[in-house]
Amino acid sequence: MLERIITALVLVAVVLSCMFATQSHYPMFILMVVAAGVAGYEWFKLMPRKIKKVFKPAAWAYGALTATLSALALYYSDVALLLWSASILTWILSVYWVKSYPDYDGWYNVTLNIIGIVLISAAVTAIYSVWESSPWWLMYLFLLVWGADSGAYFVGRKFGRKKLAPSVSPNKSVEGLYGGIVTSMLIVITVELLYLNMTIAEHILFLILSVLTVFSSVLGDLFESMIKRRAGIKDSGRILPGHGGVLDRIDSLLAAAPIFAAGMYALKLIGVDL
Repeated sequence: MLERIITALVLVAVVLSCMFATQSHYPMFILMVVAAGVAGYEWFKLMPRKIKKVFKPAAWAYGALTATLSALALYYSDVALLLWSASILTWILSVYWVKSYPDYDGWYNVTLNIIGIVLISAAVTAIYSVWESSPWWLMYLFLLVWGADSGAYFVGRKFGRKKLAPSVSPNKSVEGLYGGIVTSMLIVITVELLYLNMTIAEHILFLILSVLTVFSSVLGDLFESMIKRRAGIKDSGRILPGHGGVLDRIDSLLAAAPIFAAGMYALKLIGVDL
């Protein structure tokens, strides 16, 4: 437990420093590229292959490719938009994959190598884009995801009876999902009432975006759990003592970040400037 707490404190310190401690873009840029590279390395280990043993140079090459594409997308916004679109389409498809598992696992094939690069690159570029809008909007995104996760954990642990997706993640319950939604909605309402000056219609649009973000964070968590279960691996990595791998920490954000960033972009197009 102590190891887990220390790791969490270090992670929070690093991320918050990159978010708030400087106006320079370089610390956040570097953090995103490094995170993409490590997440790519971990993703490669979960992919289907004829030989179970992972060839580490190939995994690092995959991680480097993911980091390179992410760096390009961070620099060229048009590439980021394409990645977000492809990512959102993939997450829509994944609803069926999660719902049908284990009866259908046709999704577990070599195309996951391409999907992994898209999902990871889309997520880190989305996080960076939200941070560019305002570090506080990125904090809001984190709070939504953490609120949904924490609320689901504590409510599910106390009151969980009906399993949400027993074949994918046996510990998650429908009651926990409700708890996560309620926790996140308290955050949304607080932010809307105290910090946002918008019309009723704009408030409704913002609420819809926030709800979609929360549900997508749950989907991201379930999807990564499903891949790990199909690959027969408990944790995506061991780089974070007490927490597993980078993918284990950002699984919810893989889905939530592109949807929230794309939503912010769409709201700006129709004149709602957050």
